[in-house]
Amino acid sequence: MLPSRAEVVVIGGGVVGVSTAFHLAEAGVDVLLLERDELGSGSTSKAAGGVRAQFSDPVNIELGQRSLRAFENFAQRPGGEIDLKQFGYLFLLSDPEDVAAFENSVRLQNSLGVPSRMLTVAQACELSPYVVPDGLLAAAFSPTDGHCTPEAVVQGYAQAARRYGTLLRRHCPVTGIEVSDGQITAVHTNFGSVETSTVVCAAGAWSAAVAQFVGVELPVRPLRRQILVTEPVPDLPPRMPFTIDFATSFYFHDEGPGLLIGMSDPDEEYGFRLGTDDRWLGRLTDAVARRAPRLADIGVAHGWAGLYEVTPDHNALVGEAEGPSRFLYATGFSGHGFLQGPAIGEVLRDLVLGRPPVVDVSGLDARRFAGATATRPEHNRV
Repeated sequence: MLPSRAEVVVIGGGVVGVSTAFHLAEAGVDVLLLERDELGSGSTSKAAGGVRAQFSDPVNIELGQRSLRAFENFAQRPGGEIDLKQFGYLFLLSDPEDVAAFENSVRLQNSLGVPSRMLTVAQACELSPYVVPDGLLAAAFSPTDGHCTPEAVVQGYAQAARRYGTLLRRHCPVTGIEVSDGQITAVHTNFGSVETSTVVCAAGAWSAAVAQFVGVELPVRPLRRQILVTEPVPDLPPRMPFTIDFATSFYFHDEGPGLLIGMSDPDEEYGFRLGTDDRWLGRLTDAVARRAPRLADIGVAHGWAGLYEVTPDHNALVGEAEGPSRFLYATGFSGHGFLQGPAIGEVLRDLVLGRPPVVDVSGLDARRFAGATATRPEHNRV
């Protein structure tokens, strides 16, 4: 059953949606969250789980840093075990231009309180023993970055939101949003309609379709990314950082007794494909052989595919539409949605309540692509 009315309807039950629902409910707002499938079943459950503040854009640094603090304190608020491992993020750099860009980023990060630093190649190989130094020039590292379990984060926020009285309705697809005289009046679903004046779109790769219900254009496109998990690795190094060969985007971190391994595929086309295939394995195999050859003989236990929600400048869309009134959105994170989810929930809470947000996200307004503000490409993306 659906309630007849809610102050705010959140569309999307991934980390951004449940974080928003929790922070609003904690502030005393009557919230209904609608998810077309299971909570976290979209991109969140397919994420690699990385959490970091090593970015080149100050907004992303602040969002990442604030979210890291929330992950650190998650057991107390909202509550729950998320298996946070702060073993650091290690970016391996083999291009002089990337070295210069990361040096600039580290200076900016340090000015904002992030304890990142540049490393020599020898220091990088000591931190991540599978790495071979061939062709590397330098590395960047921050010890407070790491990874945790996305599904646990979703459940923690969801359970806390319920304790505050939030209704979270699964398997309830949104079929339309009613607008009258420029004001949102209702959200329609397969199970009936709910009167509301405020909608938050947190539908990830599906956000563009939701926004079309109210005539708003959100330039978000889905892009498949694939991940593998290996069989158990003997003598897995303790406290090994989330390691990224930046030139190829090949990355790995510990996952139980094995390793989680991923890499982008430059030939991947936009679309909602979620099946796995072997087309990308040739490039991955080459990257592994070049950067971490000891991993080449480890067997694969299983794998999966998920969707990035990509914008033209690989930065998120966060804000409130000009019209209709009270249509807010947080989407297009281009691979950073999970790690920014806690802070984004706070930001949306503040925007809904009409107060200055904890992080100034005005530069992430979707209107930047219409020329109202400048686009802001993020360099440190994977």
